[in-house]
Amino acid sequence: MSVPGPAAGAVGQVGVEEFLDRVTADPLLAAAVIVAVLLVLIGLALIVRRVRRSPGQRLRRILADHDRVSVLMHPNPDPDAMAAAQGVAELASAVDTEAVLQHAGQIRHQENRAFETVLDLDLEQIETAGDIDADPVVLVDHNEARGFPGADGIEPVAVIDHHPGDGTGTVFTDIRPEYGACATIVAEYFEEQGIEPGDPDAEESSDGCTLPTAAATGLLYGIQADTNHLTKGCSPAEFGAASYLYAGIDEEALDRIANPEVDTEVLEVKARAITARDVRGAFACSDVGTISNVDAIPQAADELLRLEGVTAIVVFGEVEDTLHLSGRSRDDRVHMGKALQAAVEDIPMAEAGGHARMGGGQISVEHMNGLGPGEGVTRADVQERLFEAMTGDRQ
Repeated sequence: MSVPGPAAGAVGQVGVEEFLDRVTADPLLAAAVIVAVLLVLIGLALIVRRVRRSPGQRLRRILADHDRVSVLMHPNPDPDAMAAAQGVAELASAVDTEAVLQHAGQIRHQENRAFETVLDLDLEQIETAGDIDADPVVLVDHNEARGFPGADGIEPVAVIDHHPGDGTGTVFTDIRPEYGACATIVAEYFEEQGIEPGDPDAEESSDGCTLPTAAATGLLYGIQADTNHLTKGCSPAEFGAASYLYAGIDEEALDRIANPEVDTEVLEVKARAITARDVRGAFACSDVGTISNVDAIPQAADELLRLEGVTAIVVFGEVEDTLHLSGRSRDDRVHMGKALQAAVEDIPMAEAGGHARMGGGQISVEHMNGLGPGEGVTRADVQERLFEAMTGDRQ
């Protein structure tokens, strides 16, 4: 291979000089060169601006491109999901986009019902993908649509979530598994755009420059609910978002959401879980039988984790031909989401997952009884699998 010598460099220099001479002598060519340089500089400026634009600003621009969007929560939404949807709706309203808040399943937990009622949220229940109001769909607090026929065909324009997963939006994806709540992410969208919480004692403004009291209250409670009042699974972002939101909350509304009347069955299921518990060392399982209120299961799990000496617990019960599992862990040896996955992984039509401290799952009772491949499993088998998963004997 030949290496260009000094002569080649001289030729290149002459070529540049000739071109500059032509540009100097030809006004039209000079103008064309200037325009080309300006276009390149403008293009670079736009790229830099896009890179520097905050996630909240990018989401706001995406919402502004549509007249109407559906904000889809996960099935049986909790306060974190509802708060995140409420926040996205406020961002949409600020750019004159109508947002319809939708979910599959039901809102049954007394705390969740109080959240919806006290904050006067307009939430629509869907049964199939055909019930989704608008084609642009924004997923909040989950990154893949689930829980209704046609869910696997949903291609969201945007995804906002704090759970691990592979789901993405076609235009916008913001998944932060290190965060304790999805509401934290949405609260940051407002703060990074300079939108301050409004005065709870003043008349509400709809100018898009302040965060309404109801939204600030909802976002703060969503953070509290998913982090057990800032004591579990928190990141520094939760404390920052709570500090930002606090000036604009309605304390009376917050208290009404946090202290609703308790359903009788919830108390009965908690008592049944305590009575039926099987404790082995630091781990416990409890089968609460057949019940009607699925939200009583995670509440019972929360209650049992308070037992002295118990560091990981799974409560399960049957609701409408489905065995629902809810696990809690304060033991560094037990990643509850992974433990539940390991316990059900080879059972047909079963699914489970979650975080290190909290997880859930579902098993079809028909498939437990032997429908499909395999000989089936009993409830006692499920309990043994759960203990094996918590102790690390089932991988």
